[in-house]
Amino acid sequence: TDNLTGLIWLKNPNCFEAKFWSDALAAANRLASGSCGLSDGSHAGDWRLPNITELFSLTGNQYSPALPAGHPFTGVQSSSYWSSTTYAGYTDHAWVVDMLFGDLGNVNKADYVLNLPVYAYIWPVRGGQ
Repeated sequence: TDNLTGLIWLKNPNCFEAKFWSDALAAANRLASGSCGLSDGSHAGDWRLPNITELFSLTGNQYSPALPAGHPFTGVQSSSYWSSTTYAGYTDHAWVVDMLFGDLGNVNKADYVLNLPVYAYIWPVRGGQ
């Protein structure tokens, strides 16, 4: 639990493999107690993808590495994580945060771009909005 925001983050975001954006939204929404090491009594629909502000708040504006020393998480990938936030400049893109460098970026939501798959990781959150 983030005491500043009241958000509850999945402790081990490595529970999910990288997915397409639409699949990431669905996977986060299906998360429930009994999966990913959860024993919190949560139900499908309680968890979601964070918006970009929530996701970026994990970094504390820190770069390389993105997460501060002593953070409580396990299995964080040194890669991009999806947010639920659509990029206003190109509505076919969504915001991501790179957890290696702490950079913000936007990635095409389409499953494939130029015949290459477009994946990022999933870090579900509960509460807030």
